[in-house]
Amino acid sequence: MTKFSRQDDFRSWGSVIKARHHVAYPIWRDQLKATVLNGRQEGLFLLGAGLRRSYGDSGLNPGGGMIDMTGVDKIIHFDPQTRVLRAEAGISFDSLLQIIVRQGFFLPVTPGTRFVTLGGAVANDVHGKNHHINGTIGRWVRRLGLLRSNGEELELSSTMKPDLFAATIGGLGLTGLITWVELELLAVESAMIDAEKIPFENIDSFFTLAKESEHRYDYTVSWVDCLARGASLGRGVFSRGNHAKHGSRLPDNGNTKFTFPMNLPRFAMNSYSIKIFNELYYWNGKRKAGPARIGLHPFFYPLDSIGRWNRLYGRGGMYQYQSVVPPNAQVDASRAMLKAISDSGQGSFLAVLKTFGSAKSPGLLSFPKEGTTLALDFPNYGEDTLKLMEKLDAIVLEAGGRLYPAKDGRMSAEMFQKGYPAWEEFAKHVDNGFSSHFWRRVSQI
Repeated sequence: MTKFSRQDDFRSWGSVIKARHHVAYPIWRDQLKATVLNGRQEGLFLLGAGLRRSYGDSGLNPGGGMIDMTGVDKIIHFDPQTRVLRAEAGISFDSLLQIIVRQGFFLPVTPGTRFVTLGGAVANDVHGKNHHINGTIGRWVRRLGLLRSNGEELELSSTMKPDLFAATIGGLGLTGLITWVELELLAVESAMIDAEKIPFENIDSFFTLAKESEHRYDYTVSWVDCLARGASLGRGVFSRGNHAKHGSRLPDNGNTKFTFPMNLPRFAMNSYSIKIFNELYYWNGKRKAGPARIGLHPFFYPLDSIGRWNRLYGRGGMYQYQSVVPPNAQVDASRAMLKAISDSGQGSFLAVLKTFGSAKSPGLLSFPKEGTTLALDFPNYGEDTLKLMEKLDAIVLEAGGRLYPAKDGRMSAEMFQKGYPAWEEFAKHVDNGFSSHFWRRVSQI
């Protein structure tokens, strides 16, 4: 049994909410049942925790118990013939990549950081640059283990308790503790990407590039200058690529070159510094435009080159705002959001624009759907920042879109419930011994 100990400054990646939690650190899978039962006996509502890259409060449970799964991180079995790997939920994508790439395999879906756990990726049904090809990671999960608060250990799949399986994929850890995951991998021929960068002049140019790229490239994404105005509104740098067919299978050793030792002062992140950064980034994108063969880490995980980059935003932390709007509204809604952000002066230097494909996500609360997603980081300037995001909410709602729970720390219950019409069906599968700050906030009626 692993005991829970009080931790007063437990926080998510956005660092807006800092709250007291009771945290347990198991290191063996056979400790998990006793840990869960012990937490419930202590009167704690529980939630699993990984590497805590969720930005808002979906990975927080103030006053409750957190089960840190990062020590439960072993590979259980791998069959290279079927490409199916079974591993414990706490293993990180970083660790998996070091093992599978040199064997000629890659993750079917990966988000923009390799510092996520397998269980956390499934609980948030993460997407990546290849959503238009592979959809979300939940489409590649074959089976998983789930531990309920009463100590019951279940094996779930699309045919074994399929309703609970669908609730657990993208279920934010609320259906119980994911203990292991069986995942189908991709076969690749090298550890390199044949990539191309293309600067584009405005939002219309982005949609033209996205449409012409989605059938020829497995991976597409763009950075946008969210402070650009007028004819340059939505300008940016489009990146696309495919796995190289020839080259070394030895992955590079990661790309973290510098780690912020402390939070920057609040005044360092302002409209002037962000505008200068965006101008330089766009200029550099034009300078480096064209094809290039690059390693996996710089292509998939450019932000990982800066350790603890969230400290850029200072002690007040930051909000991430990620929306998706359907195809019939994507051009007008994307333009309206970018204009609202530019007019506010509260820009972001981490602004990502991408189109999603039509592959249906398997989870009841899975975020991606066909359309366009815009993701931005906003320094926490209090009421001004909240008012801006309320303006963006109105645009997203009118377009028939929704927000990403893994990134959210403030959307209203109404916004959540309208964006996720299956939420009441999902609620039937929530384990009554598990909870989160996010769920308590958005499940209000």
